[in-house]
Amino acid sequence: MTASHHAASANGPGTAPAASTAPPIRQRVLAGFIGGLSGGVVFGALMAVMGMLPMIASLVGSSSVAVGFIVHLVISVLIGLTLTIPGAGLLTGSLIKSALVGLVYGALWWVLGPLLIMPTMMSMPVLTLDGSSLMSLMGHMIYGLILGLVATLVLRRRR
Repeated sequence: MTASHHAASANGPGTAPAASTAPPIRQRVLAGFIGGLSGGVVFGALMAVMGMLPMIASLVGSSSVAVGFIVHLVISVLIGLTLTIPGAGLLTGSLIKSALVGLVYGALWWVLGPLLIMPTMMSMPVLTLDGSSLMSLMGHMIYGLILGLVATLVLRRRR
């Protein structure tokens, strides 16, 4: 009988061994903050090159590149937290798994953000696909990749 069989039988018939506990909330918040900020800085730099930051600034009634960058970073951190606080367990495995989770999460936010939420807020058509939206997909996936990897490394540093 293997060790896992012994563990399963120790927990009762048909039960799996107890799952490891979730990282503490402080660690999950830190992972979302650092991961979201890291991905946001890289994605924000890409957005600056593409001239997209004034459009982000318009969400708060500005056209300033600096305001757009700050708004983008705040959103990046919030999105990072929405992954790590409830879903830290998705980021506790291998870095490859975390990279895939991040890529999918970035693609999900590409649909939610620039294809649905932002156009709705700006009274524009939703789900519009063109060359710039595909560049946005790339940026969101890069953001998600960095978020997933950095958050995983933070979560591994339990204290």
